[in-house]
Amino acid sequence: MNNSKKVPVVTRETLIPFILVTSLFALWGFANAVTDPMVQAFKKVLELSNSEAAWVQMAFYGGYFCMALPAAMFMRKYSYKVGILIGLGLYATGALLFYPAAQSESFVFFCLGLYILTFGLAFLETAANPYALAMGAKETATQRLNLAQAFNPVGLIAGLFVAQQFVFKNLKSDTYTVEDYSALDEASKILIKTSDLLVIRDPYVMLGLVLIGVFVLFVVSKMPQSKEEGGMPSIGHTFAVLSKNKKYMLGVLAQIFHTGCLVMCWTYIYQYAEAIGIDSVTAGYYQMAAFVLFTIGRAVGTYLLKFVSSGRLLMYFAIFGGAFVLGAIFIEGIIGLYSLVGISFFMSLMFPTIYGIALNDLTEEQSKVGSAGLIMAIVGGALMPKLQGMIIDTGGNGVADTTILGVSEVNFSYVLPLVCFVYIGWYGSNVYKKYESAKV
Repeated sequence: MNNSKKVPVVTRETLIPFILVTSLFALWGFANAVTDPMVQAFKKVLELSNSEAAWVQMAFYGGYFCMALPAAMFMRKYSYKVGILIGLGLYATGALLFYPAAQSESFVFFCLGLYILTFGLAFLETAANPYALAMGAKETATQRLNLAQAFNPVGLIAGLFVAQQFVFKNLKSDTYTVEDYSALDEASKILIKTSDLLVIRDPYVMLGLVLIGVFVLFVVSKMPQSKEEGGMPSIGHTFAVLSKNKKYMLGVLAQIFHTGCLVMCWTYIYQYAEAIGIDSVTAGYYQMAAFVLFTIGRAVGTYLLKFVSSGRLLMYFAIFGGAFVLGAIFIEGIIGLYSLVGISFFMSLMFPTIYGIALNDLTEEQSKVGSAGLIMAIVGGALMPKLQGMIIDTGGNGVADTTILGVSEVNFSYVLPLVCFVYIGWYGSNVYKKYESAKV
């Protein structure tokens, strides 16, 4: 542990490339944050159930699952830089597809745009995460990735600000209750629907134009590319090695649970707020508070990693996160909402720390393929919110139509994040006992 204090996290030689790669973490954070509220927006505008609206997250996070491995295969042959350029191109294409989607007024077309957009994000994350780990000494790799990931919340906050100020505040459908909107005549609904889908479209189109500029910046910049010594092993051999690495395989499962937990806690904060009579714009302020806590937690966690091993700190954060989930489940009202917001502080450390732990002992070639498995694990963000939406729909399309174990259905649905924290806590403890305690 003492060596990590002597070795610089980022060297002077890699500082500029590291800053460029770090900017990507903010860019995909923006996409995550601006998309989460869209579940609520589409639900209202298109009169969908909670489960149907969750197809937004299925499309968004499903794209990661489908493209992460092809991205890794691509980067076995080409450089991280080429992978990043492909990612930016797909990201921009998906965002710009929101223009024709709004014209067609098709929910399926919007989901297709998100699906292609996340093809790009899969390339970016498959490249940027291991690239950040490789830009320096192995002793400081997890700290370096946490430092890069610290800029992800900057994008989250910017994305939520755009969603709140330029989407929700301009949605005509949001001025109606679900019942009042359903009662409108078809002509009025068509006018509102057309107007609101254009409002939803604009942030993505602007994002696409920004991404074109970032693409050009990467094209003209020189990026370091380390090379694996010796011949490149076959993909089959690499898979065989990874499948026998228990720390890696259990880490993939931990990443599935973490991403599912993260998306559930952020997506359904609007439904949780709705159950206690809080409108979507005001709920956005609570999500903003969650993102601020997430940012602070990432900074605190990165600092604490200087003194506490990764597995042990992961375990501590999971225990506290689970405690706050229990508060969100069993304390109804505003205090429960505060508990839900507080969970974000303890989720902040998890993605980069699990990522760093799982890839820590791998070669660069193994890391490229292993990174794909960890990015594919983001599919947890597609599957688990869908399941949570089904729980919330137990009593109907509302959010508090019935009670389960004495609490409203939306409160009870947070039993899923609780299960996630239990597993992540166990994984952190297991890593500490088996791999880290002997080194201390």
